[in-house]
Amino acid sequence: MNMKTKHYFLMIIAISFLSIAARRAIIADDIVGTWKYLISDVPPEYESGFLVFEMKDNKTTGYVEGGEKIEMKELMVGGGKVTFSTENQGGVFKYALEQKGDTLKGLISSQYGDFPIRAVKGAK
Repeated sequence: MNMKTKHYFLMIIAISFLSIAARRAIIADDIVGTWKYLISDVPPEYESGFLVFEMKDNKTTGYVEGGEKIEMKELMVGGGKVTFSTENQGGVFKYALEQKGDTLKGLISSQYGDFPIRAVKGAK
């Protein structure tokens, strides 16, 4: 392999790594922020609040704020899907959401049943 070919392959590898890192940053930036949610078919005191996603130590973290602040556990973001769970005195709640632009839609599953949720991202 001559020097020119080696240089070419090194450039391809470097560009590949940079584009993968940039893609991860773009995906994370898409979710980071405050999202106002509405949950259907629940008592009024539970139907609205905020999903807050943050970047900490190069990792996406978050919490649900609807009267009290509850940490998101097992948070996974990727491929247009967002999943996590929360836990409080009422039990465990599992969120399965799909992201399309500035909208998240999906279901919250719990011992009380499944409830539709929709969230819209606030202005930056």
